[in-house]
Amino acid sequence: MSKEKLSRDEWLREEARLIILRMLGEEPNWSLHSPIILRELRERWMVTRDRPWLHIELDYLAELGAISIVNVETIKIATLTERGKRHIDGEIVLTGVKRPSQQVL
Repeated sequence: MSKEKLSRDEWLREEARLIILRMLGEEPNWSLHSPIILRELRERWMVTRDRPWLHIELDYLAELGAISIVNVETIKIATLTERGKRHIDGEIVLTGVKRPSQQVL
């Protein structure tokens, strides 16, 4: 991430990408489908965006290797990869994804 100030839109995208990775990491099989992710973003995190916006973000995370995607008709099934897990664990930094806060012991 550059040192220049992020636009509100880019800040929201980076935040949402981290939230998505964390949501996937909470699942026993590290997978969720896009309608569930969209609902959770809206209800739990107040990120009120539409399905095409979410699909763009999922595709971005897949390009980074943070998730894998299976397309089933109009739905995307996202699965966290080891690379995505390493980001949420703070072991690596993925460009365009908010860095997780460090845990205080």
